Amino acid sequence: MPSEIAIVYGASGFLGSHVADALSNAGYRVRLFDRLPSIYQRPDQEMVIGDIMNLDEVTKAAEGAHVVYNFAAIADIDEANDKPLATATINVLGNMHALEAARLAGARRFVFASTIYVYSESGSFYRASKQAAERFIETYHERYGLDYSILRYGSLYGRRADARNGIYRMLHEAVDRHSITYHGSGEAIREYIHVEDAARMSVQVLAPEFANRHLILTGQERLRIKDVMTMISEIMPWKIELHFDQARAGHHYEVTPYAFQPRIGRKLVLNEHVDLGQGLLDCLRDIHRTMHHSGEDDEATPLASDNKA
Repeated sequence: MPSEIAIVYGASGFLGSHVADALSNAGYRVRLFDRLPSIYQRPDQEMVIGDIMNLDEVTKAAEGAHVVYNFAAIADIDEANDKPLATATINVLGNMHALEAARLAGARRFVFASTIYVYSESGSFYRASKQAAERFIETYHERYGLDYSILRYGSLYGRRADARNGIYRMLHEAVDRHSITYHGSGEAIREYIHVEDAARMSVQVLAPEFANRHLILTGQERLRIKDVMTMISEIMPWKIELHFDQARAGHHYEVTPYAFQPRIGRKLVLNEHVDLGQGLLDCLRDIHRTMHHSGEDDEATPLASDNKA
């Protein structure tokens, strides 16, 4: 709803910064909250420096907010697996701070960044932390009437990613080393979704029909990781060697993240979406710009695919 205030916790990061921009584009007055200033902050956005673990800072930042988004988390599965205590503290207690801030502000909607791993057998401590956070959100709704939308994101890619992102790592290795190494067989299947598509859907969920829903945001094409690697090798102007290190396979799913779920999620899709090939080229331009310190405008928009969902 135009003129409403939206606060985005974790707004300096990959997904949070894109959602903040999508909210601004939709007419919201956007307030960014993170430990470090966002290098992507727009002139029409307000920046608040703070720590999600400081309840006073979190609640003060949310004053007057109509909608509250929380992206502040340890989001890398491998990092979470190595840091279970920090993962529980930030992903569960930190989210409690954002929830309480939303309640005190009288927000009409709390939007939480969850994961498709949440009720799978994969994901380790990351999965467990998101499970706990989802249950607290549901209980806040039962106890206080705080409406929510839980967004279970799939495999994201796009500009502003870093080495924690799978597609980014593959593209960066292809540019920097002329080779790509994947820790696994390469047979794992993913439904990659461009971050700008995910960001647009993350704003669309503020519509009344998505209140108190669990929504799945993934791509529309199922691809093996080795096929994505082959696609990247064909895009590059030089030969790319592909390597598979099965001895170092991580805590990720192979074919499906889904196991029995007590809270079934509804998949949300767009009629028009960024084509994977176009999205990879857009990421490559971003990586090349970063590696060569070019001053090109970050706001250049990738072309949308003519393909319909």
